[in-house]
Amino acid sequence: ELIEGDMRKQAERALKNLESVLVAGNSSLDMVIKLTVYLVDISDFLIVNSVFSDFFPNQPPARETVQVSGLPKGARIEISAIGLARS
Repeated sequence: ELIEGDMRKQAERALKNLESVLVAGNSSLDMVIKLTVYLVDISDFLIVNSVFSDFFPNQPPARETVQVSGLPKGARIEISAIGLARS
């Protein structure tokens, strides 16, 4: 479900959704190696960075952030991840 408006809430939801996908794939946020963050407005970077520090308090994964002209359904953030699965 997309949360409209508030960037902090959108970023939190995106990371919670990512966490759910990782758990379903026998992984977790602490097993993420690299993230790519797509932002419609790069000025949201500081807000997103703050949210990331809540989800990755110790050793955050490598991350790149890219500004894009738009995202589906009016989203302001999208995150893709590369991670490891538990054996």
